[in-house]
Amino acid sequence: MTAPEFRPADGDWLALGRAVLAAQPFSQLLGARLVHLAPGEAELHVPLGPSHLQQGGMAHGGVLGYAADNTLTFAGGTRLGADVVTAEYKICLLRPAIGRTVVARATALHAGRSQAVCRCDLFVLDDADASQLCATALGTIVRSGGR
Repeated sequence: MTAPEFRPADGDWLALGRAVLAAQPFSQLLGARLVHLAPGEAELHVPLGPSHLQQGGMAHGGVLGYAADNTLTFAGGTRLGADVVTAEYKICLLRPAIGRTVVARATALHAGRSQAVCRCDLFVLDDADASQLCATALGTIVRSGGR
């Protein structure tokens, strides 16, 4: 059985997602921007400044983990409904993320009634907008059932 259809009231996925992101203080602290949201898809950008980096000049793994977690949840939420959380995720750090922006792109691979399995690839953009894959993640997004 597949998940029930979920759509924003006015059909504007990106506006809905940006409102959700704006309500997340940690996302605001990191300067995250949601640039794409559609059924089963999400893209989030995190600009890299000095406070996002490790001593070697690369993005801290926590920044990559945040980007993967949030983007996975946005992609899963478009399939399950707005009230979702990450149940688990695994991230594979492939190479140092050295650049100016982390770009996280997630897709929902499968969604049932209560959970979705999603994949997220993370890239880093340099000053010339060239991108390099730096990490990939797989996660399970579940309905939270309210608080």
